Amino acid sequence: MRLLLKEHNTLEIKRFDVEEPDSTGQKNDWFVSIPSKPLRLLKDSRGKEVCPYIINRKDEETYSLQADYYVGLDWLIEGKKYVQVEPKINDAIPTAFDKQVNTTDEDRSKIKDQEKQLKESIEESSTDYREIDYLRMLLTVYSGQVEEKYLNDIITIYWEEDKISIEQTQDRLTPFLIVQFLQLLKKIVRKGLKKSYYKVQENLNGRVKGKILIGQQLKQNVFKNRMTSTVCEYQVFGTDNVENRFLKKVLRFVSSYVNNRSDLFDSNKQFIQELINYCRPAFELIGDEVEMHQLKHLKVNTFFKEYKEAVKIGQYILKRFAYNITKTTEEKIETPPFWIDMPRLFELYVYHQLLKANPEYRCNLHYQFSTYGNALDLLISTKESRMVVDMKYKLHYKHGHIHEDIRQVSGYARLNRVRKECNVSDDSNINCVIIFPKVGNADLKDYSLKNIAELLKIEKGKESEESEYSIKPYYKVYKLGVALPLVNSEL
Repeated sequence: MRLLLKEHNTLEIKRFDVEEPDSTGQKNDWFVSIPSKPLRLLKDSRGKEVCPYIINRKDEETYSLQADYYVGLDWLIEGKKYVQVEPKINDAIPTAFDKQVNTTDEDRSKIKDQEKQLKESIEESSTDYREIDYLRMLLTVYSGQVEEKYLNDIITIYWEEDKISIEQTQDRLTPFLIVQFLQLLKKIVRKGLKKSYYKVQENLNGRVKGKILIGQQLKQNVFKNRMTSTVCEYQVFGTDNVENRFLKKVLRFVSSYVNNRSDLFDSNKQFIQELINYCRPAFELIGDEVEMHQLKHLKVNTFFKEYKEAVKIGQYILKRFAYNITKTTEEKIETPPFWIDMPRLFELYVYHQLLKANPEYRCNLHYQFSTYGNALDLLISTKESRMVVDMKYKLHYKHGHIHEDIRQVSGYARLNRVRKECNVSDDSNINCVIIFPKVGNADLKDYSLKNIAELLKIEKGKESEESEYSIKPYYKVYKLGVALPLVNSEL
């Protein structure tokens, strides 16, 4: 049985709703087997342990499940019930964020009333959910701006755990892996396929090359009275090596899956097909016969660093289909438990947009700037724009949570190493910006630093003016909403 959760939404499980008869006709009350916390803890980008979803016991007859920072599926009760979290966001939450963010601490009663009203409005609008197009976000992140070292661990897969049987239309894992693989393969093809020495076995006529394979020579030639032929093994320098053969084999699986399940890619299917068409010609002269054990001895080449990650994800894809291409067309599939780190994906999405819009300032955009055990999402240290940026994917409509985040980012701006990196030697304050997802019209469409400075009015001569994006209770703290791509959206 599937328990479906949406981001920022709570699902209640009551005892009388879950009693089911088993095969003998007796009631099988799995309510008593619900654990007090999820079976697994995950680690975020800073190494802090987090739960993929939250389990609360309200009373003796009721549990509540609430999705948190991750999208995916996992067992709630091993082998019986599983939880699936969809990448959907409530339209009311960004509005709640905007209303709460400029509320001061002085009027406590007003704050409590606002929180109660906002909670009720969000619960009433529980049907106003828009699905985030995480595949388009992933396509964007992997398009070349973000460094490879930041792209690891966006997804955690538990291959050794019991598989979960789902409908093909519910599959979130395979499209995610395919997008990762194709974007890496595009980089490899653009750079040129790796050449290396590889062994070739051939039955040569009238000549000898390399070493003679005695056993095969006896079977294929001597016992059949072919005295002029010799089975030899020799090395060749070229592109038809183990790595490229493996990548071509995975590409065949990917192409078959995309052709049969194009509906899972929504508005991205044309771009996915273009990626396949771009990569396929480079492998025309490459074979696809490869033994999996040969991949254990691959050597990493720093120039062809994309190969290591592409081979790893390719192995995930083949394992996903049990190395059988016919499984790409099945309607019922078995998938391992997995979780996608959406806050990490959101951070990389915004970071990519900033890199793309400001190529000349790449060295001044410090992602995950660390100091004294603190890790800033992003530090911008140009002469014209000095900003500490905190990217909040999870929207908290509770007043206290919002102001805790603001105080945190303000504290980062007071770190001596941050001020030194920004070349601040006087008593001036560094600007702080919170970037959050927005469902409607985005505040930030042009990601150039010049445009951001104009929006926030932090250019020289404008410091005395107050930006509409200022957070009123705080000095030099701002908020900017970023529109995420949505399914069935033209964004």
